[in-house]
Amino acid sequence: MTNKNIEALNTVTKGLIDSHEGYKKAYEMTDENYGLRSEFIRRANEREQLVQQFQSQVRSFGGEPETSGGLLGSAHRSIMQFSSMFRDDEKAALGAIDDGEEYLADKIENCLNEKDLNDTQTRSLLQQAHSSAKQGERFAALRERAAG
Repeated sequence: MTNKNIEALNTVTKGLIDSHEGYKKAYEMTDENYGLRSEFIRRANEREQLVQQFQSQVRSFGGEPETSGGLLGSAHRSIMQFSSMFRDDEKAALGAIDDGEEYLADKIENCLNEKDLNDTQTRSLLQQAHSSAKQGERFAALRERAAG
């Protein structure tokens, strides 16, 4: 039981770390005039708290928690930074967040669909992270449309 729970938690932890870093990068990329910076940093802090909860749960199972994101997340942030040179920073940041949140939500859904994942605390954390990713996706998509 525990190995599948540790695997799922660590898989999602990587994505949460990437998301945290992505929100920090979006914060750095946007001008305060857009009024999004405070929302980006709030979401970065929320993700940092989720990372800590996931890592704590992995430790409670006797596992070693992930402490860094994945290569895909790092590449995504580099593309985000590069693309911002060619278009409006707000739109670039929101587009990257929308894509990243959708990817994270899909990753979490895959973990939630695992039949061997029967620890209630693990499932609860995954559902909390999924809800957060979906909220982030909706936020980014709405703001991106408004930015035109």
